[in-house]
Amino acid sequence: MSHFSSMVQWISKVIFYKKRKNSGDDNGREAANAMAKDAKKNNLILRSPGFVNVDGSNNCASVFSKSGTKGVNHDCAIVWEEFGCQIDMLFCGIFDGHGPWGHFVVKKVRESMPLSMLCNWQETLTQTQTLLNPDIDLESDKKHQRFHIWKHCVDNRQTANIGDSRAVLATTSNDGDLVPIQLTIDFRPNLPEEAERIIQCKGRVFCLHDKPGVHRVWLPDEDSQGLTMSRAFGDYCIKHYGLISVPEVTHRHITSRDQFVVLATYGLWDVISNQEAIEIVSSTPDKAKAAKRLVECAVHAWKKKKKKKKGIVMDDISAICLFLPLI
Repeated sequence: MSHFSSMVQWISKVIFYKKRKNSGDDNGREAANAMAKDAKKNNLILRSPGFVNVDGSNNCASVFSKSGTKGVNHDCAIVWEEFGCQIDMLFCGIFDGHGPWGHFVVKKVRESMPLSMLCNWQETLTQTQTLLNPDIDLESDKKHQRFHIWKHCVDNRQTANIGDSRAVLATTSNDGDLVPIQLTIDFRPNLPEEAERIIQCKGRVFCLHDKPGVHRVWLPDEDSQGLTMSRAFGDYCIKHYGLISVPEVTHRHITSRDQFVVLATYGLWDVISNQEAIEIVSSTPDKAKAAKRLVECAVHAWKKKKKKKKGIVMDDISAICLFLPLI
């Protein structure tokens, strides 16, 4: 998830809250649903391959996805322009499912995560407004309660991740070269801190004999679940054995040197390096086609990999190329 703003500004927004029995939760949920409905109406949400560049915004993003050779595509993505009714705020999410029901899970997460974030955001703002102005009675107005909420925005990027999808920033070095900065961690079970937690919870971490180097999380007494990541949504059967869904959240101040961010599922990073990815994107003349070209290069790399080793199955590949506003 990324949050960008092109300039320091104060943004005034009016949010209406309708009275219900559980006013706090209901108000936040109602406001979030209203924002989503309005965003869909104004074509501010992109869930399929395409390009986002809304008039009046400094943000633009290219999205593309390609099914692998395993069957149904377990990847999905979302780009939400003017997220939370804030100009120049963008929500980007990319999700990589696994297992027989992975394609259902990722779509559920894609739909529910932005709304949950907005709901919690609005509830927090409501509570803060009440603390700042104790004379406000949320239950006194039988029809609507109106708040003027001001938000101070700065040029920054916030990233939260679990699993093995990755975000890479392309920035300019002191020498003038375009270099990658990996913004996220690939949460593998063999990472020292991850392995320690799993083992302390009685889970196991080891590789299969025919797949050396591919560490997996296993149940204590049977050779399942065999998950190749240490953090994920769902997979409740191993949640008591070290698998968690707590994201790592990082923050970075955006400068004039920062050019774009690539968010992609592991199907891309398995065959394309961080440096290769930013070079492919930066050399694409048409920004709208950047994600498609990046995915196509990954497909080509998979084909070369399959020629070298038989039995290789190409993974699903999805990418978002988010071009940063000029500062």
